[in-house]
Formats: sequence, structure tokens, C-alpha cells
Amino acid sequence: MMSSAVRGSAISLSKVQETAPDLVSLYKSAGASVHEHGLSGQRAAVYLVLDRSGSMRPYYQDGTVQHLAEQVLSLAAHFDVDRVPVVFFSTDVDGGADLELGGHRGRIDKLHQNLGHMGRTNYHWAMDAVIDHYLASGSHSPALVVFQTDGGPTSKAAAERYLCKAARLPLFWQFIGFGDPDDNEFAFLRRLDDLAVPARRVVDNAGFFHAGPDPRSVPDALLYDRLLREFPSWLSAARTAQVVR
Repeated sequence: MMSSAVRGSAISLSKVQETAPDLVSLYKSAGASVHEHGLSGQRAAVYLVLDRSGSMRPYYQDGTVQHLAEQVLSLAAHFDVDRVPVVFFSTDVDGGADLELGGHRGRIDKLHQNLGHMGRTNYHWAMDAVIDHYLASGSHSPALVVFQTDGGPTSKAAAERYLCKAARLPLFWQFIGFGDPDDNEFAFLRRLDDLAVPARRVVDNAGFFHAGPDPRSVPDALLYDRLLREFPSWLSAARTAQVVR
């Protein structure tokens, strides 16, 4: 099963074994999910957006955010090159860098420690940074944006506006919630996921799932299934609407 799952991947299993042997298991798990969702051979950019609001501190300290970054990097190896642009945000954009196969170990923690104060939560500045990066890249390929947060934004109207504006670009925003699933903070993300089409946006360009208070306990296969669950249907709708060409 695993050999067929990774067929057509952008980065080969042998290269992962050579440059990032600690990620081989994640790479194989991601490849199985790519195959199951009918995405073998699909090319797409992959972005990772990470929340640095003050309440996220424990998730950086215990390695949870680093682990998510490694999961996303392993998925990206099937879709794109051997690196993922990472955007850190809180009140504003705190910083950005690339996460690369072989240079991933401890990378998120080191970047985080050098970014200083952890502020509040504003999605729209991070969304703007991803949009700018994508446009500057000159790419016309679709992009999967994994957007992690542990709560709703300070400016909800701005987040809605940016999501609707971005619907005309080949960007799919997959939001992941960390924390208490009963927290009302996540009601906004559920609403964002359900914004009307076509009244508010030309296609449904977002998904949301909750990883709970201990995201590292979520099995890799389940995490990849949730990351990719809505991506194929968005690709189809975006092609029909000529958002993806």
C-alpha cells in the first residue's frame, strides 16, 4: 500500500530517507492519505501559519507546534518542493521563514524563541502575508494553507473580509484549532468555514477541524485525513470557477 501511496510524489522516499530519516514514517502516512483522497501526482504549494498569541506558549514549550510543522513538511513533500514557507502571527505578523527537509529539527522552536513578545490574535495580517508571498512567487499552482490557531481573532470582520477576498486566488485555507473543543472561541472558525457561496465568496475556500487540547495525541493518519478532506472538492470547484487553471 505504501509504495503506491507515494507514487507521483514531488519528493521521493529515497530522498526523505537520505535527508530526513526521522520523517519517513510521517512521509509514508501522509502519502497514504494523499492516495486515498485521489491526490496522487497533484502539485501544490503548502504554507504553514502558526499562532503565537500568549495562550499558545505551552504548545511551543512541549514540542506540539514543532511536531505539527514536521507533519506538514512531510505532507508538502508529496505536493511540492522540500520546503514550506512558515508565517508566525499574533497581534501582527511576528516573522517568517522556510522550513526545509533536513533543516527541520528544532527549527520552529528556535525561530519562535527569537521572535520576542507573544501578543493577541489577528488572522488577517497572516493571511495577507501568505497572499503576498504567493503572488510574489509567480506561481499559478494551487496552494494548501495550513492555518493553526488556539482561538478566534480580535478582528473577526477583517478575517472574514480577507478570506472572501482570497477566494478568487488558488489558495485553500485549512484551519486547525488547538485547545478545548467546547471553547466558544472556535464558534467563529466554524462560521468562517460556512460562509455563503456564492453570496460571500466565489468558492468554498476554507475548512476547519479541531485537534483538541492535546493535538499530539491525534493519530497521524487522522490528522492527514482531516487536512485533506475538503481539499479535493475545493480543487474541483476552483477549476470550474477558473480560480485554478
